Amino acid sequence: MPTESGSCSTARQAKQKRKSHSLSIRRTNSSEQERTALPREMLEGQDSKLPSSVRSTLLELFGQIEREFENLYIENLELRREIETLNERLAAEGQAIDGAELSKGQLKTKASHSTSQLSQKLKTTYKASTSKIVSSFKTTTSRAVCQLVKEYIGHRDGIWDVSVARTQPVVLGTASADHTALLWSIETGRCLVKYSGHVGSVNSIKFHPSEQLALTASGDQTAHIWSYAVQLPTPQPIADTITCGEDEVECSDKDEPDVDADVSSDCPTIRVPLTSLKSHQGVVIAADWLVGGKQAVTASWDRTANLFDVETAELVHSLTGHDQELTHCCTHPTQRLVVTSSRDTTFRLWDFRDPSIHSVNVFQGHTDTVTSAVFTVGDNVVSGSDDRTVKVWDLRNMRSPIATIRTDSAINRINVCVGQKIIALPHDNRQVRLFDMSGVRLARLPRSSRQGHRRMVCCSAWSEDHPMCNLFTCGFDRQAIGWNINIPALLQEK
Repeated sequence: MPTESGSCSTARQAKQKRKSHSLSIRRTNSSEQERTALPREMLEGQDSKLPSSVRSTLLELFGQIEREFENLYIENLELRREIETLNERLAAEGQAIDGAELSKGQLKTKASHSTSQLSQKLKTTYKASTSKIVSSFKTTTSRAVCQLVKEYIGHRDGIWDVSVARTQPVVLGTASADHTALLWSIETGRCLVKYSGHVGSVNSIKFHPSEQLALTASGDQTAHIWSYAVQLPTPQPIADTITCGEDEVECSDKDEPDVDADVSSDCPTIRVPLTSLKSHQGVVIAADWLVGGKQAVTASWDRTANLFDVETAELVHSLTGHDQELTHCCTHPTQRLVVTSSRDTTFRLWDFRDPSIHSVNVFQGHTDTVTSAVFTVGDNVVSGSDDRTVKVWDLRNMRSPIATIRTDSAINRINVCVGQKIIALPHDNRQVRLFDMSGVRLARLPRSSRQGHRRMVCCSAWSEDHPMCNLFTCGFDRQAIGWNINIPALLQEK
């Protein structure tokens, strides 16, 4: 009769263990209701000042917590059994090597390789199984405070861009794929003005530096300049904000905010622009005002950026050189400088300070699409990319960045708090992280079942002077969010 090999015996033992484990899981699940019913009856029999509805909700929540821990416990048991199986398999491989005619050096190399693979697999499995419980109960000593203050809900599709007016009254602007741009009261969250002059997705919105004018870029191959006049409503008492530190409990995905009631239907609607900037042969993905507000720059998927005269709407310069579609453009707050980013993995600096010379510098350092590049104070530019990195550059030295931030997700339109030099990074994975200019992580905005974005975060915008909200974010979940960041505590923790 043929003898059974060691590997077959090991496999059969592992199969029997998994079978008995599955039986134990079924027994656990079948008795779950009986075990949870006992503490419920005991608690319900005790005297309490809580209303019955509140007690019932608490009991249900504690039951969910117990089930979650039970699932984690079962997963840990399964991991232990997998470890034993892997150890037995490693031992069997060692026996097979002993039976072969190998030199001691070859045997040592084989055993070392197998041990390394086992160690890596165990590390990966352990991290995947324990990350949830660690993130749920990890405490933080960070004194940095992030508060969700207000949600701005009313768009019918994802929001691409968010911006804050630089003149009084200070309002919030959002640009959406639903073909509209909305202006909001920051304090009340009420929609003040709706712009519906575009026939395509509105991809960006920027406010004039000194007048009540807005500049929007659209998928209809145009950029519009339109005027608005708003009267802010009386602020209402602010509801209790939710405070958190850098680490927050993760949440499961939820549906987007309910916008069945069109909140923008009651506010004034602007349908005709003052000026329409036309010259592109593709989607206009972004637009911005040059310092002084007399000229505007647009970036398009036709691989060009155009400089326009605002008063006459005439094309002044066409900026060519990118090899692929442009993704963003940004202007310097005090100088006639423009930076454009592109899918060709580069961003370019255009210098219009000398009317007779329009120089251009190319920055190469990313390995994927550069989603945005923005100016900071002094001579620095910060660029973000789909290669999951953010780089800080000195305009006087273009060869290499002075700081690199590596993240775990693609980065969208970044924004820098100029006064405090804090970078806000919106990610594809719904997170928003804060870093300083040297690459030190300061905080992560909270995201749980009750707050935060539920889909990709597209853009962030700082408002350093507003007393209630100093950071705004927007995303594909059709909402913009106003945050209050305790910057002194943030920097003190650093």
